[in-house]
Amino acid sequence: MSIAHLLEDFTLQAGGGKLHLLDEDALEEQRLAAFEQGYSAGWEDAVQAQEQSRGQVSDGLARSLEDMSFTYHEAVARMTLSLEPMFQSLVNAVLPETLDRGFAAQLAEQLIEMAREQIGQPMQIFVPKGRAAEVEALLPQELSSPTRVVEDPAMEPGQARLQVGTTQREVDCSGLLASVAGAFDAYVFEAKEAVNHE
Repeated sequence: MSIAHLLEDFTLQAGGGKLHLLDEDALEEQRLAAFEQGYSAGWEDAVQAQEQSRGQVSDGLARSLEDMSFTYHEAVARMTLSLEPMFQSLVNAVLPETLDRGFAAQLAEQLIEMAREQIGQPMQIFVPKGRAAEVEALLPQELSSPTRVVEDPAMEPGQARLQVGTTQREVDCSGLLASVAGAFDAYVFEAKEAVNHE
C-alpha cells in the first residue's frame, strides 16, 4: 500500500492548476513592499543601536565627570595639607610680628579719629607693660588735648584701651590673631577629614 494519498500533489493540472503566476506590476509591488519592510526593520535597528550607544556614552561621561570631581576635591585637600606648614608659620611667626610692629601706629591712628569726634576732651591710652615709650613716640604733636599713655600690667600683649572723654575703644590684636589661627586650624582639619574619608 502506498502513502501517496497522504502527500499533497504539486503537479500542474490543466484547467484548475494550483500555480499562480504574477504579472510584472504585481511582482514589482511585492519587491517594493519587501524593500520597505526591510528598510523599516533596518531603520528601527539603527535607531535602537544609536539610543543604546547614547546611553553608554552618557553613562561613561557621567562616570568620568564624577571621577574628575572626586580627583579635583582630593587634589585640593592634599594641596591644603601640603600648605599646612606655611599656614602654621604665618599664624605663629609672621602675623604676630606684623601686628606687633603696627600696634603703636594703629593706636595713634584710632586715637586721632576719636579726638576728631570729641575735640578738647582728655585722652588716655592704656597699653601693656613696656609699650608706653613706643606709643608716645608715634603720637602726633598737634593733638588738641594732652594725651597720657598709661601702662596697665593687666593687659596682654596686643591689647590696648583708648579713652577720649567718656568714649572708649578696645584694641585686641591678640584676639584677632587667635581668630585667624582658629580659622586656619578649622580649614586644615576639614582638609584632613576629606583625605581620610577617601
